[in-house]
Amino acid sequence: MTKKINVLLVDDHAVVRTGYKTYLSLSDKIENIHEANSGEQACQLYKQYMPDIVVLDMSMPGIGGFEAIRRLMIIDPKCKILIFSIHDELIYVTRAIKSGAKGYIIKNSEPKILISAVCAIAQGGTFIAPDLAQKLAINQVDSNDESHHLGQLSPREFDIFCLLAKGKTTREASENLYLSYKTVCNYSTTIKEKLNIKSLAEMTLIANRQGVINMLQKESS
Repeated sequence: MTKKINVLLVDDHAVVRTGYKTYLSLSDKIENIHEANSGEQACQLYKQYMPDIVVLDMSMPGIGGFEAIRRLMIIDPKCKILIFSIHDELIYVTRAIKSGAKGYIIKNSEPKILISAVCAIAQGGTFIAPDLAQKLAINQVDSNDESHHLGQLSPREFDIFCLLAKGKTTREASENLYLSYKTVCNYSTTIKEKLNIKSLAEMTLIANRQGVINMLQKESS
């Protein structure tokens, strides 16, 4: 008999988790579905349950999705992660895959897409939503453009980049991420150096050109 799949579902909204858990429970290939409300808790529960796959939201308080991927991969380099996000911008997809995720789908996908993705990845494959895969195929990134430079930011740097581009002050960004003001200032300097810019205004322009602003507007709506 084929081994059934154990899932760790990570999202900071309890109602949302309930809905996804219902979707996943429709499949007779899936057995246990554990829940975590943050990246930090996901790392703790992963060690406890060692699930076959982690279904991870990207936009959560605390360490956030990218840092959660990084920490999960440290815990288990063979960890299988499916990103389930509201964000369909390619910068998010490419960064998630480069960070170690095995798949990426959008939250407005049909339930059968979620189940197909979970099953494919749990069995050792990969899964990217068809429309996203098509965009990736026709949008090969030039190694010298802004997208490449954004791809060089660490998970924490990208989180700070997004907050500053959204108009948050350094103080507000530090409070949002539970970091010291000085730490965020240091990160901001590093981000500017990596992007070869000197001001927050230039940072916002890059975020706008690369679709990050649209992404942030979706997140806050």
